[in-house]
Amino acid sequence: MIQISLISPSAKADSLAYQLAYAAQAVAGVRAGTALPQALAQIFARIDKQPQARGAIQDISYRAMRRLGISDALLALLANKPPQPEVLRGLLDCALALLVDEDEAGYDSFTVVDQAVEAAAISPDMSFAKGVVNAILRRFLRERANLMPLAVKTPPGTWNYPTWWIDRMKAAYPEDWQRILHTGNQAPPLTLRVNRRQSTVEQYLASLAAAGMPGRQVGPSAVRLDKPVPVQQIPGFAEGVVSVQDAAAQLAAPLLEVADGMRVLDACAAPGGKTGHLLELADIELEALDHDPRRLTRIDENLQRLGLRAKLIAGDARQGAQGGGWWDGRPFDRILADVPCTASGIVRRHPDIRWLRRKTDTAQLATLSAQILDNLWQMLGPDGKLLLVTCSLWPQESEQQALAFAQRNNAIRLPAPGQLLPTASAETDHDGLFYALFQKTGA
Repeated sequence: MIQISLISPSAKADSLAYQLAYAAQAVAGVRAGTALPQALAQIFARIDKQPQARGAIQDISYRAMRRLGISDALLALLANKPPQPEVLRGLLDCALALLVDEDEAGYDSFTVVDQAVEAAAISPDMSFAKGVVNAILRRFLRERANLMPLAVKTPPGTWNYPTWWIDRMKAAYPEDWQRILHTGNQAPPLTLRVNRRQSTVEQYLASLAAAGMPGRQVGPSAVRLDKPVPVQQIPGFAEGVVSVQDAAAQLAAPLLEVADGMRVLDACAAPGGKTGHLLELADIELEALDHDPRRLTRIDENLQRLGLRAKLIAGDARQGAQGGGWWDGRPFDRILADVPCTASGIVRRHPDIRWLRRKTDTAQLATLSAQILDNLWQMLGPDGKLLLVTCSLWPQESEQQALAFAQRNNAIRLPAPGQLLPTASAETDHDGLFYALFQKTGA
């Protein structure tokens, strides 16, 4: 839980000061180890304001995460020591992110400074620091031309990632590392999966055009909107015609080649995007497993919207084959194993990940995922197929994991995309995912 301080009740929700004050708390929460979506959820649960205020707070928070390296470098030049308390540092992070991205962010520099000072004034934890905020930000405006070249001399200042992350990316992708890091700093698109039970891509693109929301096809069933909008405004979303899902993630379900009557397991299933896609493709008997019962609620909500059904199970994917209670002993024809990983391939959607992860996480998560894969393999029937999916770019979690798994289990490896690097072009626009498909030999 992050500590949330309610700002002055006289503050207007549509003011930048109000939005900066709460975004600062969210950024402080990330620095304390809380994932940004959870930090924002805790804040939104405490404030009862119009949706546009929540959207602005979220936008500023995410922008600050994408510019945390440069803001840290600038604060090291602008302040003798890191500003305290942490929420004050968060406010300066947010303000500097808006100033660095002034043209893109849409706020003029003097408005940002004025509203940042006001944000401190209306916040009980920062009211003492109005002068500090004013002095630091006005100095940045005066000396921007000299400060920016100094700030980007460090790798985090240049790329907005921790140094270890940058070094690891260079080692893994010596030809592509700069493009990968750059892509991860961009705001993600809103990509939809067209439910083929209800529509076609061509029909849905026509529906979007009629609604004044142009888009384009970026995958077999994937449509990217030219401009993101709230899901409530997306034509057909409430009726299950489309779901929000990255174009690379949409490759998972078709790779398993499910057919009517098959018994299928979606392990590590939450939030349920791939679960819904599998059920859209065929009339199957599907079990969706997740270790957190609360996350199963999200799957259930998605399936209800799509008008589909699955058996939802709370359980540990490392257990079941040798006891654990959730598996009934009947083998599966197909298993989707979207295993835990560092999520290094989806940082443009979750920019806080780069600041929350540690170098040692990769090895720990790779070990956990290996245990899950070996256990699931025992539940797969003869000639069945298992699809390994990760949203990681680190070879230890992807290709090295796949090679070791195949060797341990004498698994037949079938054609699959392998490592997909994140890309953001007019033709292709997707996150960084890894796919390896395996088949079990017949009995």
